[in-house]
Amino acid sequence: MKRAKKEIKTSRKGIGRLLKLPLMQLVARANKTRKEKIGPRLEICGIINAKSGLCPEDCAFCAQSVHHATHAQTYPLKDKKEIVAAAARALDMGAERFGIVISGRGTNQEEMDKIVEAVKEIKKKIPIKICASLGILNEEQLRRLKEAGVSRYHHNIETSPGFFPKICTTHDLTDKIKTIRAAKKAGLKVCSGGIIGLGESWQDRIAMAMLLKELNVDSVPINILVAHKGTPLFGKALLSCNDIIRTIALFRIILKDKEIKLAAGREYVLKDFQGLAFLAGANSLIIGGYLTIKGRDVVDDQNLIQEIRNLWRE
Repeated sequence: MKRAKKEIKTSRKGIGRLLKLPLMQLVARANKTRKEKIGPRLEICGIINAKSGLCPEDCAFCAQSVHHATHAQTYPLKDKKEIVAAAARALDMGAERFGIVISGRGTNQEEMDKIVEAVKEIKKKIPIKICASLGILNEEQLRRLKEAGVSRYHHNIETSPGFFPKICTTHDLTDKIKTIRAAKKAGLKVCSGGIIGLGESWQDRIAMAMLLKELNVDSVPINILVAHKGTPLFGKALLSCNDIIRTIALFRIILKDKEIKLAAGREYVLKDFQGLAFLAGANSLIIGGYLTIKGRDVVDDQNLIQEIRNLWRE
């Protein structure tokens, strides 16, 4: 036990030293890790906001919370036909994964029944891998999703254990960790990451990456805060491009062979520097839009994907 603690401490100390490196030296190290552990694999994902708004949780960054006056669109769970059509569109855009996402703490029996039917229909008709993001679930619910055809469950930890209470008070990080462990026990792969730019420190970002490593998640989405008007975080300054690239590089070095997905906020903050994020260790992106933030033109993203592949061949 003492030896394990020493290794973790040494690892954290080493990451602290990496923080002091000039940016392009850090990027080079991260790119080397990506080449050795991942290679040229680039995964493209599409999602559907299948149920929007009226979430009872008070996450400070979320436009869908009933606690914040954001005027975000609200609607109940979309029907099977709409969800299946969205999966077909995702495939047409070049996605190999399709995520069904709903707002709320979890899902009720009626919603679960409808989602399971939609998943089964997609499996029959569309050659795409299916993910689900339905909040806090138990192992029985997660096994049902697995049996229907879901291969990966998405459930973000959002930030570090120390910073989490500053952004959410209606549930605890342990609730999220239980769901992640239950998903893995049910035989699902797990997609879990969070948001940077909430006001967290560098040590919080490192602690977040270390927890994801401990949980042995398979895919790590990194969202960049673009705060909605009406949320408590509205008006917070955007992260600099340098800080975003440095964060991605650190996550790659810490998480080694895990998928690192560039998600919401990339277009607004990184803009023309998105390609650099993929030299810094990212190897996945979401195409076609997000939940309450519109994505950029699909053709532009398809061109970016080709540029990334060209970069990786050099």
